[in-house]
Amino acid sequence: MAQLFSIHPENPQARFITRAVEIIRKGGLVAYPTDSAYALGCHIGDKFALDRIRGIRQLDKHHNFTLVCRDLSEIATYAKVNNQAYRMIKNFTPGPFTFILEATSETPRRLKHPKRKTIGLRVPSNPVALALLEELNEPMMTSTLILPNESQPLTDPYDIRETLEHQLELVIDGGFCGMEATTVVDMTGDEPVIVRQGCGVFE
Repeated sequence: MAQLFSIHPENPQARFITRAVEIIRKGGLVAYPTDSAYALGCHIGDKFALDRIRGIRQLDKHHNFTLVCRDLSEIATYAKVNNQAYRMIKNFTPGPFTFILEATSETPRRLKHPKRKTIGLRVPSNPVALALLEELNEPMMTSTLILPNESQPLTDPYDIRETLEHQLELVIDGGFCGMEATTVVDMTGDEPVIVRQGCGVFE
């Protein structure tokens, strides 16, 4: 059964963050708050945990997974970003946006889109998510917690625990954080293209 940590949404307790990161590093799957909605997260190098996310969300091999990063320097490590794209991303970061970019060789192959070799990257503004990333000291593989045949993410951590109690190791209750997924922007072409309109306003 999944554990549940109730964490202060603005000043997350260090002891809970440390324990949560220990669970992630040991291959655990966690549900955690972001600046758009609750998401599923796991260690960047854990293939088994990634496959578990695929199973929960019933995703096919063409789904673009996302690396959640602490800052823009990590984005540059995992994606090829020209100056124009970098300036544009900087204007919307941190925030509820996922940017689809061409992946670098640093990105694990299983996280890349199999044909396009792209990866989704984002920097959230949620204090709990940022505390997790700071303690983890590397990006976290993530996917919005939208269940099969649903159009909106799960929003209540207690509902998440009840629904997925045998499929997760941890649910982090960081309070209400939103009920819309991120806005997804494809940056691989000559002009940005909004792939999914979410809670972020991209102008």
